[in-house]
Amino acid sequence: MSTTTTQTTSQPQVVVDPTPTPSTTNPNTTLRNIISASEDKVFQAVARGDRAGKVKLEGIPTFSDSYAERQWIKEHMAAAFRYFGKEGFNEGISGHISVRDPVLKDHFWINPFAKHFSAMKASDLVLVDGDGYVTEGGAQLPINEAGFMIHSEIHKARPDVMAAAHTHGIYGKTWSVFGKPVEMLTQDACNFYGKLSVYEDHGGVALAADEGRAIANALGKDNIGCILQNHGLLTVGSTVDEAAWLFVSLDHACHGQLMAEAAAANGIPKKIIPDHVAKYTADAAQNAHNFYKEFQPEFDLIVEESNGRVLQ
Repeated sequence: MSTTTTQTTSQPQVVVDPTPTPSTTNPNTTLRNIISASEDKVFQAVARGDRAGKVKLEGIPTFSDSYAERQWIKEHMAAAFRYFGKEGFNEGISGHISVRDPVLKDHFWINPFAKHFSAMKASDLVLVDGDGYVTEGGAQLPINEAGFMIHSEIHKARPDVMAAAHTHGIYGKTWSVFGKPVEMLTQDACNFYGKLSVYEDHGGVALAADEGRAIANALGKDNIGCILQNHGLLTVGSTVDEAAWLFVSLDHACHGQLMAEAAAANGIPKKIIPDHVAKYTADAAQNAHNFYKEFQPEFDLIVEESNGRVLQ
């Protein structure tokens, strides 16, 4: 392996203007950070508030009610799919996101089989048990077998991972044929510095648990992304927001890499960011609260563009 490193008891409120924030979509949400002082210092450094330090970024929300958290997760998960749809990641029945369920800890949410990403709603999502069988509490629809095989093994191997995302986007799967991680060509690529692996042994469609375990092993213990050779991309996060944002960021990095390679093939040399600069940039960016926050403009826009239907 090459490495560089259910529904709630009440319906969600639909608000178009202003766009809902977690505190307005569900009254059981508490916007407070579970974050160490050192992590918060890094997170707050990306923005500037008032001199007294009272105007601050709000990080990942926490909840006093696990059912309220479930609904919030489903809303953000549905928005993540629509974001993927806007990015052109649909490829027939391929592609999936999974998220651990906060109510039933051994269950997770996943998208239904053959539902277009761009039309996803919170109510379309399916709740499956640890063996991948559809259960009560979510949409009663079949799921992608390969999606379960990949994601279930990742969740088993990485208890820290709340969400995992995988699609066959054109740029990610095209760059994957080289079996190499992306280079630190741009500031945005540094999101993955030291946290990106490559799965080199493509075993075909993941219809056996062994393939899922091999992918989970290739992902490693603390990486946030993996390039699946001849297949596509995989990202993980402590929220579905983080996993979704990282996936798009990695796909964009692959797109940029392909364009840079084309230029280099015509005699224009690449300038790669030095390791110490890439690490400095990564140290500022690689924060779960920061990656969560990166997704919020997309979430807000999708809620507005869908007139709140994504939340239903």
